[in-house]
Amino acid sequence: MTVLIIGGSKCGKSSLAESIISRFGGKKIYLATMQPYGDDARAIIERHKEQRKNKGFETVERYTDIGQTPLPEDCAVLLECIGNLCANEMFSGESISYPAEKIVKDLHRLAGRVRELVIVSVRVGSDGITYEEGTAAYIGEIGKINSGIAAFADNVIECVFGIPVVLKGELPCLSR
Repeated sequence: MTVLIIGGSKCGKSSLAESIISRFGGKKIYLATMQPYGDDARAIIERHKEQRKNKGFETVERYTDIGQTPLPEDCAVLLECIGNLCANEMFSGESISYPAEKIVKDLHRLAGRVRELVIVSVRVGSDGITYEEGTAAYIGEIGKINSGIAAFADNVIECVFGIPVVLKGELPCLSR
């Protein structure tokens, strides 16, 4: 099963994703994509690890080439977040200017290797603001990635003010 959860900042996406994946009885992997640039990012990462400490997740950090992540058989994966992954592919190291196709292929491959995949992404492109060219390209790529994931996902859920709104499929059973 593949679930895509989208929404704005601080809307409950992560809590919903954790609730969905927590019912899984096997190995649970938290696939973290945020690179630790600077003290603020490191503090956020440590806070997130502390919040997940007793939830049964093994944290795996992977910033690019998500489809090549070594994972145990029959595991469940919570991938957070497409916004970070896209930025990593576009703007760091051996960056790809327009990574949507690569990321969607990698995620589709990843979905075929795990029992359950819950992907957290940011809702973009609906604020009506005109952005600088690089930012506009980044927003455009996230939109393409979200659309690509939605095409193969079993369930697509938008989180609005902490309320899950099902756009495709159904709301999976939440934690036991």
